[in-house]
Formats: sequence, C-alpha cells, structure tokens
Amino acid sequence: MENLQTLAGPVVVLLMLLFFGGSLYMSLRISKRTENADGYMTAGGRIGFGISAASMTATWIWAASMYASATSGYTYGISGPIHYGLWGALMILLIYPFGRRIRQVAPRAHTIAEVMFARHGRSSQLMLAGSNVLGSLISLTSNLIAGGALISMLSPFTFTQGILAIGAGVLLYTLWSGFRASVLTDFAQVCAMLGAVIVIIPVVFFAAGGPSLFETGASNLTPQQADFFSSDAFFNQGAPYIAAVLAYAIGNQTIAQRLFAVREDLIKKTFVTATFGYGATIIGIGMLGVIALYAGITPVGGDVNNLIPQMAATYLSPVLLCVFFVMIIGSLSSTADADLTALSSIVMADIYGQNIAGRKRANPRTMVLVGRITMIVAMVAGLYFAGSQLNILDLLVFVGALWGALVFPVIASFYWKRVTNLAFSVSVVVALAVFLPVRFEWVPLEGAIGIVSDVLSTIGIGVVLGLMAFGFFGKRVALIVGTLSVLASAPFAIGFLHTYPVLSGSLVAYAVSTIVCVALTLPSKEEFDFDLIRKRTGDFDEDVDAELDAVLDAALSADADSALEPARADGAEPSNS
Repeated sequence: MENLQTLAGPVVVLLMLLFFGGSLYMSLRISKRTENADGYMTAGGRIGFGISAASMTATWIWAASMYASATSGYTYGISGPIHYGLWGALMILLIYPFGRRIRQVAPRAHTIAEVMFARHGRSSQLMLAGSNVLGSLISLTSNLIAGGALISMLSPFTFTQGILAIGAGVLLYTLWSGFRASVLTDFAQVCAMLGAVIVIIPVVFFAAGGPSLFETGASNLTPQQADFFSSDAFFNQGAPYIAAVLAYAIGNQTIAQRLFAVREDLIKKTFVTATFGYGATIIGIGMLGVIALYAGITPVGGDVNNLIPQMAATYLSPVLLCVFFVMIIGSLSSTADADLTALSSIVMADIYGQNIAGRKRANPRTMVLVGRITMIVAMVAGLYFAGSQLNILDLLVFVGALWGALVFPVIASFYWKRVTNLAFSVSVVVALAVFLPVRFEWVPLEGAIGIVSDVLSTIGIGVVLGLMAFGFFGKRVALIVGTLSVLASAPFAIGFLHTYPVLSGSLVAYAVSTIVCVALTLPSKEEFDFDLIRKRTGDFDEDVDAELDAVLDAALSADADSALEPARADGAEPSNS
C-alpha cells in the first residue's frame, strides 16, 4: 500500500460533490410539482433511443461487473474477460426478441411480475417480485461495498465513510424523480465511463510495459491461462454465464423497467446498441486483470477485488486517477439508482397497486410516496448489509438460480395459451428443490445421482440453446436446435458435467422447470386470451396533464423523430410501423 498513489481528502470530497451535485441538478430539472406514478416508474413508456440505450448500457456496467471482469482476466488469462463480457452482452441482445412480445401483450405494464399477475395470478407474481426484491438489494449492497473499498484504498477516508457518502448521494438524486432521474443521469454517467475506459486502458497498458509485456511476462502464466481457448475458462466462467444470460434477461426488473420505458418501436435498436457498448467496455476493463497477470502483480491483501483500484493507483497520474475515480463512482451509481427504482416500482405496482389497494382504487400520489419510502428503506438496508459479514456470492447464486428456474415458465406464459398457474408455480418450486442440492453439493454427485444430474444438465443445454434460437428464429428452429444440442452434447456431458456444480446447478434448474411445466400444461384444455393482459395492466394515472410532461419529453425523447411530437402532445401513442 505504501507505493500506491492516493487522492487527498479535499480532492475526493470535491469529486463527489461535482458528481452527485451534477446528478441532483439534472434530477431537479425534470422534477414536477405533482409527480405521477407512471412517470415515476417507467417515464410513461416514451423514452427515445439515445437515452434508453445509454441507460441500458450504464445500468449493466456496474462496479461489480468491472471488478469481476478484471478478476476473470487475472484468473483465466486473456480469454477470461472475453467470456465474461461477451456472454453478458448476449444477455442484453436476447432481451429484444422476447421484449417485443412482452410489450405487444402488455404495452403499458410496469413490471414483469405485474404481467404475471394478469396472466396467472398472485403466486407467480410474488415469485418474480420476491426474487427481484432480493436480487436488487444484493446488487445495491455489492455496489456500496465496491464504492467503499475504492474510497478506503484511494483516499484517507474509511470504508464506512465511503458507503455512507455514496448511499446518500445516489439516494438524493434518485428520490425526486424516480426512474426518470435514473435514466437521464445514466446518459451522463455512461459518457463519462466510456471516455474514461478509452483513455485509461491504453495508459495502464503502456505504463506496465506495452507490447513487450506479453514476452517478458509470459512466464507468469500457466498453460491454461496462456491458451486463448482455455477449457478452464470456458467451464468455470463461460459456460455458467451462457446459462445465466437468459435468466438475467427475463427475470431482472432493472431490465424489464427499461423495456417498458423505451418507445415500443425502438426496442430492437436500443438493446442491440447497448449490447455492443456493454461488451466493449467490460472486455476492455477486464484487460486490466490480464495486464496484472502478465506483470506479476499480487493483489493487495490477497483480494482480487482490489486489482482494479490497485492497477489505477500504481500506473496512473494524479489527474487520470481522478478520472478513474469518477468512472467507478459512475458505474456503481448507475446501477445503484436502477436498483432503487426497480425496488420502488415493485412495491408501488405489485404490492400496493395490485395486492393492497387494487389497480382501479390505487391513489397515484400515495403510490409515489410509497415508492420514495421504499427507496429510503432499501438504501438503509443496503448500507446495513454492506457493513455486515454476509456471503454475498451465495445469495447472488441463489437469486440467479431462482431466475433460471423462472425462465421457461415466464417465456412460455407469453406464447403458449395453455400454461396454467399450477404449471408455472409447481415447475419453479420443483426446479429450486432440485437445484439447491446440486449447486451446493448437499448430496454427493457420484454414481447414479451424478448420472441423473448429468442427464438433466444435458437436457438443460438443449433448453438454453433452444430458447435462444426461439427468440430469434421461432418454434421450429428452436426444437431442432434444442434436440441437436442434447444429442451432440450427451456423449461428452454425461459422466462429466457433475464435476462443475455451478454450471450443473443452473442447467438442472432450466431442465426441471421446463419438464415439469410442459408435463402439467399438456393435459390442460383451457386457453388463455392474451388480450386480457392488456386490459388488466395499464396506467395508474389515467389523466396525465400533457403540459406537465413537456420538460420530460424534451429531455428524454430529444432524439426521437420530430414527426411524433404532435401526436404526443395529443396524448397519442407512437406508431409501431
């Protein structure tokens, strides 16, 4: 630590004031005297391309993903960040084909859980809402921890002082205008992050030795780390992420909120753009870990999470260290405010709006108050958990598995009329019951149990690849891809996959939820009318004053086609043609 550069206390305070003060100013510029509930949750579903693409990119370039990508590079070599960033980018890309169907049947919804209530009932709604409350709290906690660690390493302030300052800053600017403040500040944050990455990565690379580093530092790598097609990296990093991308794309409310907020005709354009922005940034940041590996750097305290700030403090000048500081604060803030708005929308729409007051009797002003109280409570909880000795990784694995168990039932519910609430609920519960012993190795994965696990995992491979194909190419191609995937992987996977419990657990969750959901759905004779979802979901503020939305439309839809503005002034929906 003695050789690392740090920032003086007044400099850190000034940077924090500039960053969070600027965010608060932007938030206050779009605040309203009378806030409406729909604007607070999804900005009325009218956000234009530039803001929405930037928001999606910024939300998923969070501090933990930067740290994890660098850790992957340090652990697995150059293929590590590529596996981490590439499959994370695929997750964003997978949203648009399913997202268009979701918006088609529920154009004015606010959460996926709200749609599941309209499709099935309360049990499916609570499964999605509950998993997202837990997931967003853990994500918020992780970002606070990353920020506290950054401040404690690069400044004279303590970890506790760091998380308190960041928590207060994020809460202050998000509280006023909710989701609209989150997406508008995301635009500025992603510009700062991308600009910092373009400058910082080359500077660190050349300061560490430049191209000659790959020759002088080659001896620091194992054969697997030096192999671009490392099987170690694929089975421990790449394959589990491939299995996870669908779960995050379908189950996560921070994504769903942006799906419901963007103009319906811009869904594809938005998420394709965000795919490239996220992938390039995260892979680039991960190269800091690769540079550290080649340079033979040992993480401070033996903790690989310290790699990114350690590399910055070792190789950057004071000015660039300030730029780096802002980059990390921006990355964690963009996700922390998304977690706050996701939590507030779940409590507003799913708990108060449908289960307490009822959609027709819900008071929009009360809903906004409930949303703001939720943000305050969530931030206090995040600060408490950040200061506690909790195993965040185990909690994240559990939430990811819950989303994995939900993927097939959720997707099927938007396309297959015969899926029932019983099929949905039972399939998720059974999948979780099978997942937990496999993932945490509560039973020895040997002999017959290991073979059964491998068979289910092999079916899971077919389910994952089949669902991906279904999103882009339809049912027939999906069935072909899924079947061929199972047949092709079976000779290699059976007898082998159980040695990778993280990967096996995710694949088993996919397989079991799919098998049980299909088995319980096939005997069903009832067919659901998808038009009912449109009728059962919608705005809580039915009469919104167009004049109050003028500032918002100018800020959030500035990049929209000017021909649409007269239609918006009249309250009309944009064309989907």
